[in-house]
Amino acid sequence: MDENPKLLVIGHTASDVIIQVNDFPKINTSTHMGSMKKLYGGAGANVAMVAAICGLDTTLISAVGENFKQSDYYKSFEDNNIDTDYLIYVEGEPNATAIMVNNDNSDQVTYFYEGAGGKFSNYDVPVEAIGKVDFVHLATGDPDYNWKASCEAKRQGKGVSFDPGQDLTIYPAERLRQVIENSTILFGNNYEIDRIINILGMDIDGLLDLGPEIIIKTCRENGSILYTREGNITVDAISRPAVDPTGAGDSYKAAFLYYYLNGKSLEEAIKFASSVSSFIVEKQGCQTNIPSLQQALERMNSFYDD
Repeated sequence: MDENPKLLVIGHTASDVIIQVNDFPKINTSTHMGSMKKLYGGAGANVAMVAAICGLDTTLISAVGENFKQSDYYKSFEDNNIDTDYLIYVEGEPNATAIMVNNDNSDQVTYFYEGAGGKFSNYDVPVEAIGKVDFVHLATGDPDYNWKASCEAKRQGKGVSFDPGQDLTIYPAERLRQVIENSTILFGNNYEIDRIINILGMDIDGLLDLGPEIIIKTCRENGSILYTREGNITVDAISRPAVDPTGAGDSYKAAFLYYYLNGKSLEEAIKFASSVSSFIVEKQGCQTNIPSLQQALERMNSFYDD
């Protein structure tokens, strides 16, 4: 692996509207909002931003609004040295927008307007971009585009990590199976991994037999479980006061990939990922409280060495 590994992230770049309520309203009723903020988000952009800040040479492919290049969000990519040469600008469409509603129990409901992000399938897979990197991460995005990208990455001998996330519900079973077959790493929270198992009618061992070398299931305050054919690794979560869970999973995946691509052990990688994600939940917004590499290392060493 290169001294500074190169990561390509494919997935949504979105504007996030984050709303806090005491409880979710019942059907045909309303509720007061405690707060409402507009922030940077989108699973692809979140992963790319954290990966770049950690130190990976990161390229992002998203379908974005036609005026995105004039936005402060685009400038934040430039400021953090994210390669934006392969962004897809969609004429006549705004950027994707996610409206996330959190209650006092840290549960979340998300409403997603695809906007430009819904046009992924109209464009060709980035053969050239895939050829320039060491590893490809597929975040939330169009199932067919992600499948085609996973096929091209596999053809070129690149590793692939796959996180269907909230888009899991739009994957036909066969397309889901095909992307997992092409993946080196499958990410998901406990609900998503359980749903994948149910959709495909197999257990964890069956998923590993499909193709992934690693499956990582995050379980919020209960930590993480990493599955391989050689055995499992369980790591406790770093407990921090949670202001907003949005984006914690994306930061976890980026941080894991940073350690993994730099040749660290799998146990070290999930500990580092847990450390980085523990910062994200402390403030509202996916990209508001990304730690420096030194801050993440200090928290990881302090917690896991105790």
